Amino acid sequence: MSKDLLPTSREEMEARGWNELDVIIVTGDAYVDHPSYGAAMIGRALEKEGFRVGVISQPDRRSPDEIMKLGRPRLFFGVTAGNLDSLVANYTANRKPRSEDDYSPGGKAGLRPDRATLHYTNMARSAFPGAGVVIGGIEASLRRLSHYDYWSDKVRRSILLDSKADILVYGMGEKQTIEIAGRVASGEDIGKLDGIRGTVVVRNSLEYLKDFIPIPSYEEVSKNKDKFNEAFRKIYEEQDPQRGRTIVQKHGERFVVQFPPALPLDSEDMDSLYGASFAMRPHPSYDKEGGVPGFETVRWSVVSHRGCPGECSFCSLYMHQGRIVQSRTRRSILDEIKRLAARGDFKGTITDIGGPTANLYGAECGQWKTKGTCRGRKCIVPEKCRNLKPGYKETLRLWRDAAKIPGVKNIFIGSGVRYDLLLDKDSDEYLKALCEYHVSGQLKVAPEHSEKAVLDLMHKPGFEMYKKFVRRFEDINRRLGKKQYLVNYIITAHPGSTLGDALNLALELKKARIRPEQIQDYLPLPMTLAGCIYHTERDPFTGKKVYVPKGLRERKLQRALIQYSQPQNKRYVIEALRSLGRMDLMKEFYG
Repeated sequence: MSKDLLPTSREEMEARGWNELDVIIVTGDAYVDHPSYGAAMIGRALEKEGFRVGVISQPDRRSPDEIMKLGRPRLFFGVTAGNLDSLVANYTANRKPRSEDDYSPGGKAGLRPDRATLHYTNMARSAFPGAGVVIGGIEASLRRLSHYDYWSDKVRRSILLDSKADILVYGMGEKQTIEIAGRVASGEDIGKLDGIRGTVVVRNSLEYLKDFIPIPSYEEVSKNKDKFNEAFRKIYEEQDPQRGRTIVQKHGERFVVQFPPALPLDSEDMDSLYGASFAMRPHPSYDKEGGVPGFETVRWSVVSHRGCPGECSFCSLYMHQGRIVQSRTRRSILDEIKRLAARGDFKGTITDIGGPTANLYGAECGQWKTKGTCRGRKCIVPEKCRNLKPGYKETLRLWRDAAKIPGVKNIFIGSGVRYDLLLDKDSDEYLKALCEYHVSGQLKVAPEHSEKAVLDLMHKPGFEMYKKFVRRFEDINRRLGKKQYLVNYIITAHPGSTLGDALNLALELKKARIRPEQIQDYLPLPMTLAGCIYHTERDPFTGKKVYVPKGLRERKLQRALIQYSQPQNKRYVIEALRSLGRMDLMKEFYG
């Protein structure tokens, strides 16, 4: 019996003296009671507000009884596909089934269905007609309005309509879900909740709305790519929590209404959420299957902040966590490290203190709290805005204090850094301390590409900035007498990248003696800027036509050029060079 976990069975409910649950969370992940897992975070946030919460993990859709094992919730089912979109979890960028799922027991693939949010909602509705259903998580968040779906290669309508749920939560979701639970508990109809920031609803009429931004309908965007770009542009522009307005998109005779994003959490709210009574482990029922692989990557790590002002066009963070950085206090992080260090199985190493980008902990901009982020300007590219203040001093103090905690021998930064924020004198002390004490031998960075046209579309800095960082990193490590290395993340076949661009990238990496292992074939995620460009083959903000490598053959050739040293890629490299008329480079690659 696991009394320190949210109940997953009737026996665990009875151990708490509960006959009924207020909210039942249904998730596509294994149940891991850790703040890096969305289902656990939402569950603990609700629990802190006095609600009785249970978890049903990875129910088998072929066994309807699984969704019934905790009974009917008093308020609603909270449905999430898990920490990943189910199609991202189940398929590679080339649409091949994945052989493993790190968020499942033993890494076993196939335990979450494709489009898990739809299946779990249907299971709940079938088992308990009339029960309230709230959908959320990354899958629902990035499919909240009409979106391009790479796996079916078509524009799909809002997942809220397809799932027939009562309300959709987008973004990180804690505040919204708590408000929904409170209003339903006070007697409001879950199907009539309006005005909750960070939620989406479906309505038959718009008479009650006073101020909103209409965007092209589902029918328009599914048939006309210019309309798709227009809709995306308006959604993107209204994503800021301070200045964003309600968006309405017609689907047939009904209206999908997206209320403005939830306001950012302050440090007190962040501390409260991450300081909840997490068990910090998977449910013990998974032990016999070898545990949950994804948990091992976060077992000894600490989340310090959320949000990222980088706005990389291929990344979903802008549409989910947002641009505004929200950080925990130093005290809260240190308290968590103390709890980890007190565990009997702790070996002395904190593997990460970070978030989307480790060196943005404590970052601030003077207008975030009142005016939000700038419309039409970016915080970091083409260069860092002078109003963005990275929290380096606070981070250095955090590292020093954490190192003094009894039992802590090492504190490493495993989540990677924005190298373009580590190029000026203001970052000298931070970078020196990072290299001297907090790199485990390898530091993750993401140059992604070398060619300006591609990097511009990615919203990434120029390759010269990356090379400048490499020189700084090597110089500091040389002075420290250390041999440490960069793990370089590269994306191939991104919109804008031609085969010639891939060749230039391969030559740049070869010149730098880099043989990247961390290569990602570009994957068009729904409701991302790059995903929009992939579908329409135009930049939605400039209207300019963009070359998009869509064929699997070209995608394979681009990747092979980057990984030319792998024997199985040689024939593809030859094919690429021949098609480019550059067979003279054979000696460059193969001597």
